[in-house]
Amino acid sequence: MKTRFKLLALLMVLVLIMGITGCVKSGETSGTQGQMTEENKSGDISKTDSTEDGEELEFVELTFLMMGNVPTNGQLELAMAEWNKILEEEINAHLKIEWVEWADWLTKYNLLMASGEPIDLITSGDWLDMWPNAQKGAFMPLDDLLQYAPLTSADITAEEWETCKLDDTTYFFPEQNYTQYVNHGFYYRGDWAKEFGIDKVTDYESFGQYLQGVADNKEGVVPWDANGSKFDLYDGWIISETDSLELLMVPTGYHKAVWAESKENKYTAYSPIFNDTFMEFAKTMQEWGDAGYWREDVLNFKGDTRELFKAGQSGADQHHTQTYRGLRWEMDNLIPGSEIGFYPFGSTRKNLTQLSIIHGATAIGANSQNPERAVMAYEILRQNEEFYRLFVYGREGVQYEIVDGVKTRPEGYNDADHEFYTDFWSGREDKFELPTDTEYAGIYDLWAEFDSYAIPDPYSRFIFDRTPVEAELAAISDVTSALGPAITYGKTGDPEAAVVEYREKLKKAGIDKVLEEVQRQLDDYKVMVEGK
Repeated sequence: MKTRFKLLALLMVLVLIMGITGCVKSGETSGTQGQMTEENKSGDISKTDSTEDGEELEFVELTFLMMGNVPTNGQLELAMAEWNKILEEEINAHLKIEWVEWADWLTKYNLLMASGEPIDLITSGDWLDMWPNAQKGAFMPLDDLLQYAPLTSADITAEEWETCKLDDTTYFFPEQNYTQYVNHGFYYRGDWAKEFGIDKVTDYESFGQYLQGVADNKEGVVPWDANGSKFDLYDGWIISETDSLELLMVPTGYHKAVWAESKENKYTAYSPIFNDTFMEFAKTMQEWGDAGYWREDVLNFKGDTRELFKAGQSGADQHHTQTYRGLRWEMDNLIPGSEIGFYPFGSTRKNLTQLSIIHGATAIGANSQNPERAVMAYEILRQNEEFYRLFVYGREGVQYEIVDGVKTRPEGYNDADHEFYTDFWSGREDKFELPTDTEYAGIYDLWAEFDSYAIPDPYSRFIFDRTPVEAELAAISDVTSALGPAITYGKTGDPEAAVVEYREKLKKAGIDKVLEEVQRQLDDYKVMVEGK
């Protein structure tokens, strides 16, 4: 086992590689980049015959912050022992995972970012308040650290790097090499829909017809056993009934109160809550609630709606395309013939935005004690196939086998004993991903359909400065959190009066000031990206 680690020698190799790949990158010749990546596929960035004198690297233990519930079956620790053998050999380090669990996750995550804890690698992204946390100093600038990840850095284009900068300083590695869609929609039983004379759910109207079919024909089944804390019913309505584009960087609590008008008017901010479509939404949801499409105590229900759907006790479920990818396969096995359908909200009006490459991103903690070694470890994760698959899939032969190029489960595998996850969503690489026999084969056709109408994210470089309206955003969030759930799930009794009250309170909370500020910053952003 190699025991000596020469920092100077390592840097010389890294700088040499950086120089070569940097030239390649500036030429934007992807074929050559691919060749370089293949040549260095082992990710063995430290192995060198150099005998240059240098500082011997002391052993360090690194941490990587992930989002998710802590695994309890011991499989993570077993895989960790294996990947740490590689890291110890390559950079004399170990890497362990720390978690932010899902209950009240954003609050806990932001508190941790403000705590000053010395975390080395941090999962970030546009859904994790990446820019406000960067503005508050939670992350270390990467510009002087990129030399320790030469292959990964060279594989990111100049334009992609621009999406990772705040005030010309780089703070994030983007997830630019991973194919995915995380647009939301409803899952429903395809076999039941056909029974009800519905070939395919294509909009809220046909989804309502499906829910009524379940209510009329499936005794003991809740048409949609929903969790009232979930807000996607409203998001889906706006996306499917209007051409609005989400402005995720403007936080307004339970309901997204600020959107952009359309792809044609993508720099125009507005609030659909003050339009007729929102009144129609409130009335429709009152009708759905009164019809029993969800349980009476929906606003307080905390049950596992996914498990109820899989058990045949709920007629529908809601989440995104990535979840459908595995759920369809799972349901085909649990309930053969169920033919789970997916109604993506954006399909109704072909209103879909491609995922930003900073939806998943990795940062170095501002108080990391070993930032250089952390970036080296991240480089190995993204460039070493063996390490990547240990980190993402677990141990071959225990969590998975590869049969004819397809990832399969070994004989005797069961979730309770063998399930493994790290929830690494901030730098996945298509080149190391494996097709799996536990996913829906039709996912590639679905992606192709999305590709036919999805537009590039127009806001990938829009960093909304909340400072001028921070108090108003907090007040609006209080209003949407207090009144939004009852309107969304038809529990107001009088939806028209509830919407009037809702709008009045949003006005008092400062929605007009927020809209003006968002518009002002969008105007500046338009000048930056379009020069006019």
